[in-house]
Amino acid sequence: MKKIVSKITTEVIYIPLKTPFITALRKVENIEFVRVKVICKDGTVAIGEAPSTKAITGETIETILESISSVIDILCGLETQEALELLHEQSIGSSAKAALDMAFMQLLGFFKLQNAESIKTDITISLNDKEKMLRDAEEALNAGMDILKVKLGADINHAIEVTRELATTFVKAQLLIDANQAWSLEESLAYVNACATLTPPYACLELIEQPVVAEDLEGLKTITNASKIPILADEAVFNLAEVKKVVESQSADMINIKLMKCGGVSKAVEILEYAREKNVTCMLGSMLEGPYSINAALYLAFNYRDVIKYVDLDSPLLYKEPSDALDFVFTGAVISPKAPSHQTLC
Repeated sequence: MKKIVSKITTEVIYIPLKTPFITALRKVENIEFVRVKVICKDGTVAIGEAPSTKAITGETIETILESISSVIDILCGLETQEALELLHEQSIGSSAKAALDMAFMQLLGFFKLQNAESIKTDITISLNDKEKMLRDAEEALNAGMDILKVKLGADINHAIEVTRELATTFVKAQLLIDANQAWSLEESLAYVNACATLTPPYACLELIEQPVVAEDLEGLKTITNASKIPILADEAVFNLAEVKKVVESQSADMINIKLMKCGGVSKAVEILEYAREKNVTCMLGSMLEGPYSINAALYLAFNYRDVIKYVDLDSPLLYKEPSDALDFVFTGAVISPKAPSHQTLC
């Protein structure tokens, strides 16, 4: 039976973090996001979420609320598929679209697992002084989380020193280096050269994520060509058109897909299908997000595991208190689906 959208509501939710989340772009102590509910004429309710990530998508809580409010009258009264298609014709922010998109995709029955075998996420090591980052890494490894997403900043000497210390101290770890656009081309090349010798028996650097500003595709390509360490494009690839540009120009080795960048689950699927066709390795990432948007991303991670090599969906591990809204169980870094009777969906 087709579902007709009758009402759309929003509320702002806050989730405290165990410790501050620090990158080159921001410091966050609470996850703050908009939760949207799409209510159908038959009483069915679907939920989507969008966090405030002004430093990345340009959207604040206020602009997300305004964006969703501006399209409510357009979408209400429509069948779900029609509402989904019309949503992506609107000129609103990508995060606002993502919240509505994931709710519509749930109404369309998208969230089903094709393969329930568990997967692993990385865990974020926030940018800090070297000693604190080493302690945080040791704590994560002792808890069984061996894929470390290491946030580095503009001080390239600090970045090199921290990386070398981590690689030589924690030799069994997998290190995913994330510069969050903090480096110049020259600094990026210096980092690549300084870390080129970090090979077994030391911990290997799996990748370097977005070393230069998003607009500098020439610089990104120069680094990719010079580096034996794979380069991952993140802020340079919001949507399918940008992904195609990076892939076709060979500006990076891999791409990072995030629902809040691309506009939701349906748009992430388009990118993943393209990546599958072109044999492009992907990371499936997230901002600091609430449980329903993490649910949506995890269904993708489980169902596109052939192209998603790296899963960066550790937000629930950072919550001060566990969430019962998740469809998945986090046992350290290992993620498994709950029994179907306990799934909340999105």
